[in-house]
Parts: sequence; C-alpha cells; structure tokens
Amino acid sequence: MHELAITQSMLDLVLEEANKTGAGKVQKINLVLGDMSGIVGDSVQFYFEFLSKGTSAEGASVSFRKIPTQARCRECGEVFTPQEFDWACPKCHKVSVEITAGKELYVESIEVE
Repeated sequence: MHELAITQSMLDLVLEEANKTGAGKVQKINLVLGDMSGIVGDSVQFYFEFLSKGTSAEGASVSFRKIPTQARCRECGEVFTPQEFDWACPKCHKVSVEITAGKELYVESIEVE
C-alpha cells in the first residue's frame, strides 16, 4: 500500500516541475526503480491512473527502468550481483557486503508538450 503514497509524491513532483516550465501537458514520466526498492511497478501504474485524473498528467504514460541489485564485498572489494539466497562474495566467499545499487527510486525525466 506504500505505492499509493509514493505515487502521490511522484505525481506532485511531476506537476510542480511541469508548472515551473509552463508545460501544457505531461506526456511521459520515466522512473528508476531498484530491485530492492520494494516498489511494484504495476501498483504505481494503477495508482497513477487514478490520482492523475483531472491533472495535466492525466493520460501520461509511466515507464520504469529497473536497476538490478549490486553489492561490493567489504573484505576483498569484489563487485557482484548477489543471487536470491546467496549473498556471499563469489571471489572470497565472505558475507560482509555493502549494497551499491538496487535501492534507487526516483523520477529520471518528464516528457511534456
């Protein structure tokens, strides 16, 4: 259900930026979602269609660029993509990792008329 609040915040941001530029209509919103963000794109799309009614973003498309999870081993510095249940470093097999990508959640760009 947190997608509702996130979608509302995203829409507010998009409308504010569109108004700043004097844009007439928002055509497309490009979002970046990390695999670990916990956000479900279909839910964002559903809420967006509901929340954008009557705004300059009504009818706009929403696209998602997915960022895979990436980790860096704190022991040897190896950068790797962890497997679903295996977060051990493939080089030194330690489990001391730092997440370096996959938590992203932001509006990358807005296309307007």
